[in-house]
Amino acid sequence: MKAIEIRQKYLEFFKEKGHAIIPSAPLLPENDPTVLFTTAGMHPLVPYLLGEPHPEGNRLVNVQKCIRTGDIDEVGDASHLTFFEMLGNWSLGDYFKEGAIEMSYEFLTKKLNIDPKYLSVSVFGGDDDFPDLPVDNESAEIWLKIGMPKERIGFIKGGVKDSENNWWGPAGQTGPCGPSTEMFYWIGEGEPHGNPNENEDDWLEIWNDVLMQYNKTKNGSYEQLKQHNIDTGMGLERTAAVLQGKKSVYDIELFQPIFDKISSLTTISYSDNPTSYRIITDHLRAAVFMAGDGVKPSNVDQGYVMRRLMRRAIRHGKTLGIEQNFTHIIAKKVIHIMSDVYPALKHEEEILKTFELEEDQFRKTVTHGLREFEKLLNGFQIAFERAGKKITEISGKQAFKLYDTYGFPIEMTIEEAEKHDLTVDKEGFDKAFENHQELSRAGAEEKFKGGLQDNSEATTKLHTATHLLHAALHKVLGDHATQKGSNITAERLRFDFTHPDKMTPEQIEQVEKFVNDAIEADVPIVCDNMTVDEAKDAGAIGLFEGKYGEKVKVYSIEGFSKEICGGPHVEKTGELGKFKIKKEQSSSAGVRRIKAILF
Repeated sequence: MKAIEIRQKYLEFFKEKGHAIIPSAPLLPENDPTVLFTTAGMHPLVPYLLGEPHPEGNRLVNVQKCIRTGDIDEVGDASHLTFFEMLGNWSLGDYFKEGAIEMSYEFLTKKLNIDPKYLSVSVFGGDDDFPDLPVDNESAEIWLKIGMPKERIGFIKGGVKDSENNWWGPAGQTGPCGPSTEMFYWIGEGEPHGNPNENEDDWLEIWNDVLMQYNKTKNGSYEQLKQHNIDTGMGLERTAAVLQGKKSVYDIELFQPIFDKISSLTTISYSDNPTSYRIITDHLRAAVFMAGDGVKPSNVDQGYVMRRLMRRAIRHGKTLGIEQNFTHIIAKKVIHIMSDVYPALKHEEEILKTFELEEDQFRKTVTHGLREFEKLLNGFQIAFERAGKKITEISGKQAFKLYDTYGFPIEMTIEEAEKHDLTVDKEGFDKAFENHQELSRAGAEEKFKGGLQDNSEATTKLHTATHLLHAALHKVLGDHATQKGSNITAERLRFDFTHPDKMTPEQIEQVEKFVNDAIEADVPIVCDNMTVDEAKDAGAIGLFEGKYGEKVKVYSIEGFSKEICGGPHVEKTGELGKFKIKKEQSSSAGVRRIKAILF
């Protein structure tokens, strides 16, 4: 069964079960400073899991585009992906364990036609360090009732402290969490037997149902949530590989046309170097989706992750003997495969231009960096002649200078060093890198250190102020000044918007006056649920490109702002205090960035 069929069957099945189909959220989390990318389908739904009513109801389903870079160095093997699609269905205080488990089993066996003998499941087996959290016998009983043999149900203990095994969350120090039940497919030799607790390597996880029933409090205790939720996740690529009998996710039809395109650019076949083919395909696929959501290669935040992926792909192209610019060629193929499902990819010309510019810049960087590397080696030779001893290591400080000053990737420094029988102090480089102001860390999006979405009083005020800022920019600069990105912490707001020129002091003053006039007016913030067409007719600001479901929330500040949004807001503008723009600067070509505070 092809991936496109699985996607469609999943959405149709849950729609028949009363779920509203909602579109994939953008890869850039809105107003959430704790993460770089959307890493799971539940991420954009956190406010609703916490109890805020969703405009589409309490049963939802979608296919969410996700980015995870925690395993970036593992990409190239049979299973790791940076970009993937996550099938998910949610119950927001509606059905719970029984409904979730029954629907999961029905979809697997009736819609995907998996023989039940190839399935097993795991449930939470308790945790000795948390005796107040009971073994999930309830889920086990439900599995037994619908026909899962007892020997195929594994009780897996532990995992609460680190949110692993059969326990999920909370995302931060406190918040919603609970046990999970996972479904596995037999990949072992011979007839299926046992369960994941007995012979783990024989079973491949394909679906996870999180049974969100607890709230972890500040004192570390767990209390029952007033609203029990279901949050499920099934990786599309992995499921497709299972159903097609493939040993690798890269063997499914989503990747084959990209491999064919790479093959047309080189004399080295996929079978001769599968690792490079996979890395190029995965990394450029991820970068295309980042570009589709407005990310530009840079040395900070999401842009740094994108740059790292693209440059790693280019280096593996060189390994395959591809000397020409090629990333835009692969990007075009990805767009043609995926744009019907993800409308954000239809900006083909802009995406391809981004790829061409970055590859041009990187090839210049490599040439310059190699010259500087040769200078470093010459310095070693002089030192050797003077000291009469061999220098065997490039220091972390030297490696970081090559990166920071000349843009030379640490991976290439290591590769070049090995050619000259030298090592690199990677630990020293990492320490220098950590100290470098505002540089993104690979995998930082998976840590959720402050919780998924900060709904504190300070961030709620700044979120509301962002609406007023957006409206002010429209009024002062024109309707072209639309949002390209937003990031809010408890201390400040950061807002990216399209505009070709640096704002004048007079324009900045006018924007500040608009926002402060709205605050002084002490206008109530009113929320209405309406269809997307109704929101358009009402003049609401929004990105109308497949981002929203059938119904949306529109927040109105009478006389000042009307915008589609799902985040937290104050009740009246007078609660905001005073608004001040601290900085206006370039973010990327054609995009400006404002940093502002309330005081």
